[in-house]
Amino acid sequence: MRQSPTKSLVPYVTGGITPDWTDYLLAYQDAGAGAIEIGLPFSDPMVDGPTIQQAADRALARGVTVASILGDVARVRDRMRVPLIAMTYANLVFRRGAPEFCRQLAEAGIGGLIVPDLPVDEAAEVEAAAAEAGIDLILLVAPVTPEARLAEIVAHSRGSVYAVSVMGTTGERATFADSTARLAARIKAATDLPVMIGFGVSTPEQAAAAGRAGDRVVVASALMRRVLDGATPDDLRHEVAALRAAVDLADREAGPM
Repeated sequence: MRQSPTKSLVPYVTGGITPDWTDYLLAYQDAGAGAIEIGLPFSDPMVDGPTIQQAADRALARGVTVASILGDVARVRDRMRVPLIAMTYANLVFRRGAPEFCRQLAEAGIGGLIVPDLPVDEAAEVEAAAAEAGIDLILLVAPVTPEARLAEIVAHSRGSVYAVSVMGTTGERATFADSTARLAARIKAATDLPVMIGFGVSTPEQAAAAGRAGDRVVVASALMRRVLDGATPDDLRHEVAALRAAVDLADREAGPM
């Protein structure tokens, strides 16, 4: 029998979106998140769709900074039992310098980093800084990535490889792209690292489909839309639990280890 789940849910929250935003971290954890992705808001989020852009704008309007968000995370780190992953843009990383940025992440209790606008050709400095700080740098593969470049990306990724399920920006979608399973299979053929699937996973049904294709399922825009509409941490605890149940179903369907 399967001894422990091999697939996990990775819900997202924009750091600083509300004054009590770290309560969402605790609610996600209570609902069964396997890891949590924290967006560090940036004024020009090029791969993010309208919902995440609006969430970032709301956080920035509150006056949050990378330092203030990391300070908030540090204050709850002793209560966190699941890995935390930062998602942000290269401008914020290089503004501080990659070594200092990664050191600050590690000090706050964050163990992973996703930088969607950082191509593998330009990742050497961040890769070295992340390794020095004990941070997993998670690189992205798109449906159109050719095989040679895919192999290079997975060779430099740590912790997971992020499969971008669709071309375009993040956001809720009505259906789960069939091409995602093919992309996940290509990645799995090139590495033993878990495959993280994101961009457009919105419903429990889509989370289950993503779980069948990959290993870690990211849900972002659907949750941030609910926060923007006024959903409380307790509201999202129930929604994340439903998403987690869908991923668990995909895990059981995968059969014995």
